[in-house]
Amino acid sequence: MRLVIQPDYDHLARWTAHYIARKIELARPSAEKPFVLGLPTGSSPMGVYSELIALYKLGRVSFRNVKTFNMDEYVGLAPDHPQSYHYFMWSNFFSHIDIRQENVNILNGLAEDLKEECALYEAKIINAGGIDLFLGGVGVDGHIAFNEPGSSLVSRTRDKELNYDTRVVNSRFFDYDVNKVPKRALTVGVGTVMDAREVIVVVNGLNKARALHQMVEGGISQMWTASAIQMHPRAMVVCDEAATYELKVGTFKHFVDIEQDNLDLASIWESDLRW
Repeated sequence: MRLVIQPDYDHLARWTAHYIARKIELARPSAEKPFVLGLPTGSSPMGVYSELIALYKLGRVSFRNVKTFNMDEYVGLAPDHPQSYHYFMWSNFFSHIDIRQENVNILNGLAEDLKEECALYEAKIINAGGIDLFLGGVGVDGHIAFNEPGSSLVSRTRDKELNYDTRVVNSRFFDYDVNKVPKRALTVGVGTVMDAREVIVVVNGLNKARALHQMVEGGISQMWTASAIQMHPRAMVVCDEAATYELKVGTFKHFVDIEQDNLDLASIWESDLRW
């Protein structure tokens, strides 16, 4: 696992966006062989999406031959609901770039048969050739997507009951009324994420410090589902210094030392990004 430590969230977002843009450029995607990108929602990726939009407007990256699969969606919310993840993605990212609508894949929270919807989603990923890079965030309790504590580390896309803590955290998007937050969601599984050829998890803020500690220094556990990326051959965590608060000094210094030549944006564009 790589741990890339940036001084603050703005630097984290900029570095991650440039890394993703460079990966797309190096892949030279085409209509017949698109670059397949897994994407999250929430506050963690917002800066990354803003930076990717800026890079697109500068002509540094095109999404015309990029296919996307989002991590999750609330059950019961229509795509045009302001708090649905369909709405989030189109408002904050897709409508600002040149991605083709038919290349966007988001789970349908209104599907009549939720289990069939999840099975079809897994099949779509396979038919797309698998996910090249999965970008993710992490919850304060260490969950990735909606794979909350106790989720199987080999889980696949499925419908999931959301625990009270998650709904309280997400209530900030629902007028701080936990009763307005849907109690169920569709989510890719930990196993689905782990199948990607590369995984990047962004972690920012002091409130995520314990989660980062568990991901990097803790054991692999279903109670901290993001810790599963320790087993991935090409996993990277990009964090800000605030999130490193609970890491050992030796761990912090180790990763700062081995990544010191990879922290500036120029190094990304000059590299072939092979590990």
